[in-house]
Amino acid sequence: MSPTSCDVLVIGGGHAGAEAAWAAANLGARTILVTHDRAALGRMSCNPAVGGLGKGQIVREIDALGGLMGLVTDEAGIQFRMLNRRKGPAVWAPRAQADSRLYTAVLRRYLENCPNLTIIEAGVDEILSEPATGPTAASRVTGVRLGGSLALPSVDRRIAATAVVVATGTFLRGLMHTGDEKHAGGRVGEPAAARLSDSLRGLGLTLGRLKTGTPPRVARDSVDFAHLREQPGDPDPAPFSFLTTAITQPEVCCWLTSTNPQIHDLLRANLHRAPLYTGQIESVGPRYCPSIETKIVRFPDKDRHQIFLEPEGRDSDRIYLNGISTSVPRDVQEQMVRLVAGLERARIVQWGYAIEYDFVPPEQIDATLMTKRARGLFLAGQINGTSGYEEAAGQGLVAGVNAARLAAAQPPVTIGRDQAYIGVMIDDLVTRGVTEPYRMFTSRAEHRMHLRYDNADQRLTPLGREIGLVRDDRWQRFEQQRGRFDELMALLAHLRLEGKTLLERLRQPDETGERFLARFPELHPFWPARDIWGRALVAAKYEGYIERQQRTIARFRELEDRPLPPETDYDAIPQLRHEARERWKAVRPRSVGQAARVSGIQPTDVSMLVVYLSARDRSSRPPVISS
Repeated sequence: MSPTSCDVLVIGGGHAGAEAAWAAANLGARTILVTHDRAALGRMSCNPAVGGLGKGQIVREIDALGGLMGLVTDEAGIQFRMLNRRKGPAVWAPRAQADSRLYTAVLRRYLENCPNLTIIEAGVDEILSEPATGPTAASRVTGVRLGGSLALPSVDRRIAATAVVVATGTFLRGLMHTGDEKHAGGRVGEPAAARLSDSLRGLGLTLGRLKTGTPPRVARDSVDFAHLREQPGDPDPAPFSFLTTAITQPEVCCWLTSTNPQIHDLLRANLHRAPLYTGQIESVGPRYCPSIETKIVRFPDKDRHQIFLEPEGRDSDRIYLNGISTSVPRDVQEQMVRLVAGLERARIVQWGYAIEYDFVPPEQIDATLMTKRARGLFLAGQINGTSGYEEAAGQGLVAGVNAARLAAAQPPVTIGRDQAYIGVMIDDLVTRGVTEPYRMFTSRAEHRMHLRYDNADQRLTPLGREIGLVRDDRWQRFEQQRGRFDELMALLAHLRLEGKTLLERLRQPDETGERFLARFPELHPFWPARDIWGRALVAAKYEGYIERQQRTIARFRELEDRPLPPETDYDAIPQLRHEARERWKAVRPRSVGQAARVSGIQPTDVSMLVVYLSARDRSSRPPVISS
């Protein structure tokens, strides 16, 4: 591969960029990944964890499609927990603490050994394009111009590319805040991308500004663990990847403590020095993951907030203080930390900070993650207004797939809301936009009984195979697991105990089926295989709910399958509200279903749209001539 040309060029080596480069290269596209530092590939700049409610499902979906994050987490994980255990298995969600240094090393190994992929250490100053020549107003991306400080000075500053994926995270004009201190940077110790924002504006994109933050880290040897509550991992940890048969590495503990009224009084007394309240930070942060100073203002009657002490690695000397993200001055941070039970003598090794960065309001992209103003330009991750490694990785995979398919002159791939949390997220972004950093929650998915962690392979591995990302080993395992599940369900429907089939017995709330083993030895091969037996439990206990959800999905697809041509003239729809016209012209929904989900749209607007489309369809039909 020539370092001066490629099919797909990916800007940024975070979680979105890594998945995009992996997907594109594995689909046969000549791919270049441009990153400031290959040693920082997939760096966990915030918490050293993967998964959680909604997020764990996304990681399983990435894996089911042939992506990287699940495989890397299984190898680099140091504690695994299944969340929501007290509820039914249909809403369980996996989460893992990871060794942050090992995570980066494992991800780097995958990428450096990936065929068709070249990694270049550089910055990108400009996205190159040529103006539109056809009836569309969109220009066409032709490549990038690299920045000045290169490890490889002989490399041409211009790299030609058919498609470009921008996955810059918080680096676009990143500005970091701790008290009144502020300096440019994408994260601690790494420079911001200063010029790329201007290039995006030059392509006709509108940019906004968002904010996120991170807590202080403390030295492990300065923590008094005797005063903390242990939070162990699961004794039988569940892997993220469908290719991982078992987690064999030993697990480590996390610990729990909390803030207290003294800390809250300290923060209230210093709000006049907090950048969030002095006007120093003007952008919007994540409502569902607020800083500790925001928590005490928003919840004045709450006298404590939980703090999770999470090791940054098996042998790391750093502990991440999850729950007290902050940008207050250093002296206030030090007082705050030492008022926490167990941290009285803690030594801070990294100060908490907030970071502001540019993003592209995502109404400017479509469901393939390509921008509407520049053909061949794809955006993935925090540049689209999301937060979290998992949300970024899911977008990266979709962007990488579609960039490779564009380069190969193949039709794009989209993932629907009824197929995956990844589809829910992308549809939310392109249809509703964001006013704050977007975070995935199970409540965002109307089909969440269908979008479970246990069945991600059933939902998506056939699609991954069709795309070309699912290799033979994964496909063979998938077919084997699917065959074993069908065999188990047939047995459960046939075998009887006390006048009822075992399937009927499993529908009882507290029935796990373990007692069946003493009576029916033919069930032994399926126990305790989590993926097989767990799916059988869900299928039995939630049969009615799942059937109702499938009927809902069928009705949903009727609207999704009714297309809206991009040239639809919304001004021609009689009596349509002005707001509906403007919102639909901005988003250009691809279906009636998507049009109904656009922010500000009312049911009457959708009714008028359907009437208009029906009348147009009737008028376009040729007349029937009777003999």
